Amino acid sequence: MTTFNRRKFLGTGAALSGAAMLPSFALAADAIKLGSILDTSGPFDAYGKPMDMAMRLAVSQINADGGLLGKQVEVVSYDTQSDMALYTQYGQQITRQDQVDVVHGGILSASREAIRQTMRRSQTLYFYNVLYEGGVCDRNIFINGVTPAQQVEALVPYAMGKSGKKVYILAADYNYGQYMANWIQKFVADNGGETVGVDFFPLDVADFGSTIAKIQTAAPDLVIAPLVGGNHLSFFRQWAAAGMKDRIPLASTTLGVGNEHKVLTPEEGNGIMVAYNYSQELDTPENNAFKEAWAAANDGDQSMHEIAVSNYHGILTWAEGVRKAGSLERDAIIEALETGISITGPGGVVTVDPKTHHAVLDVHVMEIQDQQMKVIETLPQRQPIDTQAVCDLEANPDDNTQYEIEI
Repeated sequence: MTTFNRRKFLGTGAALSGAAMLPSFALAADAIKLGSILDTSGPFDAYGKPMDMAMRLAVSQINADGGLLGKQVEVVSYDTQSDMALYTQYGQQITRQDQVDVVHGGILSASREAIRQTMRRSQTLYFYNVLYEGGVCDRNIFINGVTPAQQVEALVPYAMGKSGKKVYILAADYNYGQYMANWIQKFVADNGGETVGVDFFPLDVADFGSTIAKIQTAAPDLVIAPLVGGNHLSFFRQWAAAGMKDRIPLASTTLGVGNEHKVLTPEEGNGIMVAYNYSQELDTPENNAFKEAWAAANDGDQSMHEIAVSNYHGILTWAEGVRKAGSLERDAIIEALETGISITGPGGVVTVDPKTHHAVLDVHVMEIQDQQMKVIETLPQRQPIDTQAVCDLEANPDDNTQYEIEI
């Protein structure tokens, strides 16, 4: 298990500032090349920029600790400008031309799938470090974000315990929202509840007036909202403006992942229940050191969030795999990771599940208060039970499927 202490965190701020400016052509001939493909501009940059910052912080800390295998790690990075077509282009370029040793990248599931097969064909080890809908089964990929069951299994019983048994679901109308709505219904039923309504919304919808009236008629005890993106943030504002926030409690599986809770006023956001692997308010030595290091490296910035920390965890996990393997050879690193390697980072202990290559994670049930995510309860080492139901890379190492998980 790898941990990073406060002194080491704080000693790398200056090094990070320099690393962030390194162009690809300045890479040393004997450097280990870490590839990064992210949306650091365009509509998804609120996710991508902090992910990029987290990646550079992790690399700087690894290098300050002597690098890996006696070599420094240097970054080859591409900004896709939130354009899916550029993921395909840069995925080919980073493997064929740059010939990186590992790739950490992708935000939306569509971006992951745009490059995953390229990584597999080129035998370039790939890490996808974002919460997603689950079901990817591919020995060449490791996934560090929370899956639906890990999150919803923790959130639903807590939220129902504070409100009641009748639940209404509002979800984004694409694969993530549809999968998540199914998982919410499962865990509502498992906890003795009833789903009284499910509505799906395209990502460009921003007017929820008629929906709020429909919910009032259904009279649920709780609304759970796996809504996605800036337009859907309007729901939480309109819900509060309609005087509903204090009448029917809200929970969400997405609010705060990109620090959206800091955009809402306390009057709009207070009391909304969430469950993630990370909160800035986690009071642990690892998180406190991480926040200090982040601020020191980024002029006091405090924009770290759930998927930025997942990206950070992913890079530390890869580095631990390299150390254990004593090699940069892909298969050696995979075999090392499949021993169930653990690291301890800002979100807690992260352990590789050998069967699925997903992460076993601590999940923190939280409530939003004054634009912060206050930790109520920590559920340690939650298994990715959704993907475990369909994926067994120990038995089927050549599998290459994203399964639609039957619930």
